[in-house]
Amino acid sequence: MVEDDSTIALAVRNRLAAEGFDVRVAGDGQDALIQYGKADPDLVILDRLLPWLDGLEVCRRMQAARPVPVLMLTALGEETDVLVGLGVGADDYLAKPFSMRELVARIHALLRRVERASQLAVEDTVIRVGEVEIDTAARRVFVRGVEAQLTRTEFDLLRRLAERPGQVFERDRLLSDVWGFSEAAATRTVDSHVRALRRKLGSDVVRTVHGVGYALVRR
Repeated sequence: MVEDDSTIALAVRNRLAAEGFDVRVAGDGQDALIQYGKADPDLVILDRLLPWLDGLEVCRRMQAARPVPVLMLTALGEETDVLVGLGVGADDYLAKPFSMRELVARIHALLRRVERASQLAVEDTVIRVGEVEIDTAARRVFVRGVEAQLTRTEFDLLRRLAERPGQVFERDRLLSDVWGFSEAAATRTVDSHVRALRRKLGSDVVRTVHGVGYALVRR
């Protein structure tokens, strides 16, 4: 966990330790990168605003060194800030203040997703929808032959939509299928990731059905 507020860091560490996790805490971006180089974490909880190096740069450097699931904490509620965090490799985000129960639920859900993705990786399957090609085994995506760099969560969301091209998926169902939980207050998470997909794959790849959800456009 990378958090410069010692009160928050201690509270989260104690709660996660009670859940059976081995938690290491870094108080700034530089310390986080040093510890990351020494350890082999299953997941990183990363504050957005940090001294020395901010969370975005820390996330970028961690993902460049070795991909790891990242849950970003942010006191910044603007959608632009969320999209920037997702764009540098964060898999999910949680706005401060947050409940410990929701934090624990999201951690478990993210770890389950990673495990499920590892199991699916043995499948040698390529899905083609329009100009988008998804190599599920290699977890790579191409648009008109050019590779698009997706985060772990963006890939999982795209794959789920691509399993039923044209079918409309409700936000709650996507939360359940991709994130592993379903809470009405968290549907903005889906919206943010869809916007990230459109930015990377094209604005017309995912269709919005207002009041319902999203569908992958079949062309």
